[in-house]
Amino acid sequence: MAQLDDLDRAILRILKEDARLTISEIAERLNRPESTIHFRIKKLQERNIIDKYTIVLGKDLQPKALALVYIQAETPIIEDFLERYIRHIMKTLSLLPNVLVVARSGKDGVIALIGEENPEKLNRFVDETIRVLPTLRRVEVMHIDEFSKGEGLLGFLVSV
Repeated sequence: MAQLDDLDRAILRILKEDARLTISEIAERLNRPESTIHFRIKKLQERNIIDKYTIVLGKDLQPKALALVYIQAETPIIEDFLERYIRHIMKTLSLLPNVLVVARSGKDGVIALIGEENPEKLNRFVDETIRVLPTLRRVEVMHIDEFSKGEGLLGFLVSV
C-alpha cells in the first residue's frame, strides 16, 4: 500500500468531498501555498494514487431497493466447462444496467449487487433473469436495508 503523509491525506479527503475545487481553494483550506498543493496533486497522479476525477450521481438516480445476490453454479460433468459457464454468467450480468457490481466468489460462485426502483421489481428481476439461468445449484438473495458505511458508493456505481 502506498505511503501517504498528512498533507497527501488531507488533499485526498478534500478532493473526495468535492473534486471540482481549484488548487487555490484547496490551498486556502489547508493554509498552504498553491505551488505545494499543485506539486502534491501532480505527484499523487504520477504515483497512481489519483487515477481519475469523476462524479457521484445523486439520490434521484440511485436505486431504492438493493440486494446482494450469491449465485452458485452446478459443477458440470466435464469440469472444464465450469470456468466458461462462470465467465458466461458474469458477462451476462455485467451487461444489465441494474446490476451494479459483479464479482467471482470461489470456484463456482458469482456475487452481484442488484439495484431496482422497489423491492417488488428487484425480486421480479432476480426471478426472471437470474433464477432462470440453467444449471444453478443455489441463488441466495440478501436484501440490503441499511448502510453504516459505503452508501455513497451507489452514486458512483449507477449506470445512466
